Amino acid sequence: MADIASPPLPCLIVGLGNPGDKYAGTRHNIGFEVVDRISKTWAVPLKEERRFQGEYGAGSGPTRQKVYLLKPLTYMNRSGQSMRAVLDWLKLEPSQVLVVYDDMDLPVGRLRLRLTGSAGGHNGMKSAIAHLGTQDFPRLRIGIGASDRGGDGAVVSHVLGNFSKVERSTMDAVVDTSLRALEKVLQDGVEKAMSLYNPVDLSGD
Repeated sequence: MADIASPPLPCLIVGLGNPGDKYAGTRHNIGFEVVDRISKTWAVPLKEERRFQGEYGAGSGPTRQKVYLLKPLTYMNRSGQSMRAVLDWLKLEPSQVLVVYDDMDLPVGRLRLRLTGSAGGHNGMKSAIAHLGTQDFPRLRIGIGASDRGGDGAVVSHVLGNFSKVERSTMDAVVDTSLRALEKVLQDGVEKAMSLYNPVDLSGD
């Protein structure tokens, strides 16, 4: 009986966010921050590619395998358009994409790797799932904490707001840890990285 093949390792890492200086550093743009850190650390330069509607780069990962980076510049709720364009160009399967994005359901200082899952109300992930035609692709959710006030307006203010000074210090550590988690994903697969990094709590509580 043949061995069951392992799922392919992700090779396209996508960070979600909104383009433009006014959104830089906001909670909703933590996916962009992680991809920027990867770009710098792995020396994979990003440049705007109009055919992909995003900033895109190709290079080598930590074990010298081919890796691609993407920051969609479509605004959050149309992120899937950019992702689909890159997948079609590179002829990749959705399972080879790993999406990094902010999550209000996780407290600041926590991150969560998953192989699949729903959008959980995140507009960028709704667009990704719609354009990829499946929710079966890995993702790294980064906790930004919930709004302390109810209502849609409060949610928008929260995700488009900046981290507090204390939160920012924690998030710097989270970005560093995310980089290490993604290096582990590319070396040993998502499930191995999940077991190591999902329990980590950087909040200091």
